[in-house]
Amino acid sequence: MIGLSKRQPQSSSTQTAAMDFSGTWKVYSEDNLEGFLKVVGAPEMVIKMRKNIKPVVVIEQNGTDFTCTTKTPIYTKVHSFSLGKESEMTAADGRKFKCTVREENGKLIAETEKFTSVREIKGDDMVETITAGIETFISRSKRV
Repeated sequence: MIGLSKRQPQSSSTQTAAMDFSGTWKVYSEDNLEGFLKVVGAPEMVIKMRKNIKPVVVIEQNGTDFTCTTKTPIYTKVHSFSLGKESEMTAADGRKFKCTVREENGKLIAETEKFTSVREIKGDDMVETITAGIETFISRSKRV
C-alpha cells in the first residue's frame, strides 16, 4: 500500500509565481456577481452599484510580491501582498479581511473564512473564480 503525504507549502523565500500576471486588465464578463455578493454579506446598495460596473485591474508583479489596484468610477482599492504571507485586504464595501495568497500550478489562490479565490491566465484572458458556500462568481478580463 502506498502512503499518502500532505504537500507542505513552500516558504515565501523559495516560492515563485509561474505565470506573469503583470499588466492592466479590463473585466469584460462576470457570472453570478449578485449571488456571490449576497452570500458574503455585501449590503444591497453595494450589490446594486457593483453589478453595473466592469472594473479595471492593474497588477504589478515583482517575483513573489504583488500590488493589485482595482479601479471603478466609484472606488479605487489597492491590495499589496507577498506569496505565502498573510495580508489584510479590503472588500468593495469597506470591510477588512485577512488572507494568504499562494501560487499553485501557475494559479494565485487566496483563501479566507468566507471564500476561496483562484486567479489564472487562460490564453489571452485572466479568469478569477471565487467560491463562497454554494455560490461561484467568475470574472473574465483581457489585457489592455
